[in-house]
Amino acid sequence: MEPQLGLHELLHVFSFLEARDLLCAAQVDKVWNEVSRTKELWRQLCLRRWSSCKDSQMTLGTQTWKQYYLCRSELEFRMESGRPEKDFICKAIAGHKGEIDELAYISTNEYRFDGQEKSVVCTVSSDGTVRAWDLQEGTEIWSSPLQPAALVNLVTYPRLQLVVTVDERGLIKVWEAENGWESASFFLPTHSSALEACDHPEGPLLLAASADGALYTLTIPRLQLMSRVSMFPNHPASLLCSPDHQWVFASTQNSDLGPKVFHMRSLLCPLEDEAPVSTALPIWLTSRACWAPNKAARLMVMHRNDNGMQLVITTYELGAKKSRNGVDILVQQIASFILPDTMMPPHLMKGHSSQVILLVSGSELVLFTIHGLQLAAFQDHQKPITSMWVDQSRVITSSFDLSLRVYMWNKDNKFPVLKSCYHLLGGSHRWASGFTHVESDSMSIVGVEARSIGTSILRSYYFQVQRG
Repeated sequence: MEPQLGLHELLHVFSFLEARDLLCAAQVDKVWNEVSRTKELWRQLCLRRWSSCKDSQMTLGTQTWKQYYLCRSELEFRMESGRPEKDFICKAIAGHKGEIDELAYISTNEYRFDGQEKSVVCTVSSDGTVRAWDLQEGTEIWSSPLQPAALVNLVTYPRLQLVVTVDERGLIKVWEAENGWESASFFLPTHSSALEACDHPEGPLLLAASADGALYTLTIPRLQLMSRVSMFPNHPASLLCSPDHQWVFASTQNSDLGPKVFHMRSLLCPLEDEAPVSTALPIWLTSRACWAPNKAARLMVMHRNDNGMQLVITTYELGAKKSRNGVDILVQQIASFILPDTMMPPHLMKGHSSQVILLVSGSELVLFTIHGLQLAAFQDHQKPITSMWVDQSRVITSSFDLSLRVYMWNKDNKFPVLKSCYHLLGGSHRWASGFTHVESDSMSIVGVEARSIGTSILRSYYFQVQRG
């Protein structure tokens, strides 16, 4: 006699199954099929496989958790295999009359498979315009009026559907992403050396560093000045906001001025006649830095050692402690290692998880742990790498050899393993001189392809899954 399991008992047993086993169980009979489609079973499968499903801002649309799991799995398979025409559609998108200096996605970085998904990027160019593009259709959505000076940088706020640009004179503007209407402006006294978007819990902010070494904190969308801080007098600085939006790292390249870390709260609510809460790190000749994406305040900095002869990567953990005088910053060094002498000085640096550092040196991509263990080295490009994009699933590099290289993470081991997958090719070498930028979202990859006649185009690779 076959034992009869009730619905609750069957649901408990099914909670231990993987997706493939659930699909097989659905073929047994009507009861098993009904239980195997239970919402909570597929939701838990999604949570176990993708940490982004825990995001409170995630939107399912009209799809079910089962549809979401199956569609996203198919999308990741297509992005890993990268077969032209079968897995992705490639489109060249032209419109700018000058070189594209920066691009950023304005579409929300979420997975939707209900027919509403869309990948939209914004670009700024030396032709004095900011533009928005639909990567799936390969068309321009809008273009701004011609600006009085070349636009050199931009950041986006996808949740608010806002774009912020700055021109070569230091004029900052806010644009509505839906239609390209200008909504606010702010003039820096000198040109800008860095822009950083910060989606702080108390409200979105813009951090802008000016060429004279000052840090401006502005509200979004009105660009009202909250604070101005002198960081490195007469030295342009770079900025990095921490994943939890509580810290700002500021540095000036290859200078004997030590990099600084600011507590964000003190920039939002500055006290009269008091400097913001900050601390200088005990290092010098800083060249690169990045935050560990899986940690709230883990900072990795590349710098020279005490005699200035060797490159070192030091990792710090930051914290804040209330004191009688307000807030004290706690800095703890947790790791440090010297880069091999045989390695050219890296020009790109990114973090992955909490333990892995990705470095680009010439045409080589190298992975280290924060303690200096080399995990992998890839020499897939024929010419220098110009840009690198990293997320939980993939690494993508662009190069002057007119190709984008796609890598995928395998996280089954103690340390994430990176697998080299395939090239995405650009246009003809007769007309193009290589890729200068690369960005990606859940559906697409886009690169800036520089043309030999002093212009740039976008080349998009759009991945789409079958629904139904």
